Amino acid sequence: MTWNIPNILTALRLLAAPGIAVMFLYFTRPYADWLALLLFVVAAATDWFDGYLARAWKQETRMGAMLDPIADKAMVVIALMVIVGYSSMSPWLVLPATVILFREVFVSGLREFLGDTAGTLKVTKLAKWKTTAQMVAIAVLFAQGVFEHYLGMAAWGMDQALLDDIFAGRVEDLQGLRWKMAGMEWSGLIGLTLLWLAAALTLLTGADYFRKALPLLREGR
Repeated sequence: MTWNIPNILTALRLLAAPGIAVMFLYFTRPYADWLALLLFVVAAATDWFDGYLARAWKQETRMGAMLDPIADKAMVVIALMVIVGYSSMSPWLVLPATVILFREVFVSGLREFLGDTAGTLKVTKLAKWKTTAQMVAIAVLFAQGVFEHYLGMAAWGMDQALLDDIFAGRVEDLQGLRWKMAGMEWSGLIGLTLLWLAAALTLLTGADYFRKALPLLREGR
């Protein structure tokens, strides 16, 4: 194994994946949301840097080619598990997350079954866009958790009548409830939209991989 800088970045990204879940075990919210968001964004950024550096420095290795997709999948799967687990289990969130998780398991199993011949299933540009959409969607959804909990902290102890007056503009918004609510709603809407886009791209790329693998799955080969 060659431990050059691109491979070290990839390995760190792989180790960061379970760290996202660990944040919610040792920190209260919204600090856990903040730390998970920062860890996820930094780790996702290495996905671009390690590939760029490996190509620029001509340090592409078999270990890097093996670890890179595993690290990406681990980050996406664990982050989605955390987001769904701490959500209200809305079908608008659960359905696209299920599609993404199913595709990742299906394609990973397909590649494992094909063994050495899996190298013929090259990563397409559409698959890279799919990964990008997933990463951005997850980061925005973590940001929604931050807004949600700061909103809850600011509104603590207020009755519904006072909240209604603040949101209606009849009472001065000293705690910034309106902008916290707007941040929560907009990040939720944008995050869900991007997650559905990622799910659609996930289905397209999964179907494309399966179509390309069909000749390799025929009996008697």
